[in-house]
Amino acid sequence: MSIADLPERSRLVVRHLADAGIETAVRVLPDSARTAAGAAAAIGCDVAAIANSLVFLADGEPILVMTSGGHRVDLAAVAAHIGADEVVMAPASVVREATGQAIGGVAPAGHPARLRTYIDEHLRSFDEIWAAAGHPHTVMPLTFADLERLTGGTVIAVV
Repeated sequence: MSIADLPERSRLVVRHLADAGIETAVRVLPDSARTAAGAAAAIGCDVAAIANSLVFLADGEPILVMTSGGHRVDLAAVAAHIGADEVVMAPASVVREATGQAIGGVAPAGHPARLRTYIDEHLRSFDEIWAAAGHPHTVMPLTFADLERLTGGTVIAVV
């Protein structure tokens, strides 16, 4: 599949990947991969190797947390690690505004402006992790090092 055949938001993600010096192939899935379990089943990988891109509000500021699909984020733990008084899930309108992408397709890059990003330390255990690529039907394989380089994220414990 050529880049021109990808959804617009996925093409933007590919450009961000290239700018970061990361080569990977975006895969288009026949069905939406809006959940980690759905993405893992479609890809054929462990659900914990799915890097969920979750947008939260930390003291009112949008942040991106890349977390393993194998567990839920403990908001109090994230708040403690990043020095925030309060961390809450961002509403869909904030996710769209901050990332330019729809929930279920939020990539670690390709946003209008760089988001402060935190990466679940558990993702380090996988040689290959899978993240959304800007659209609910697109995913891409990355290494943990790729994810760090792409996002400039800080590695933390999220559980």
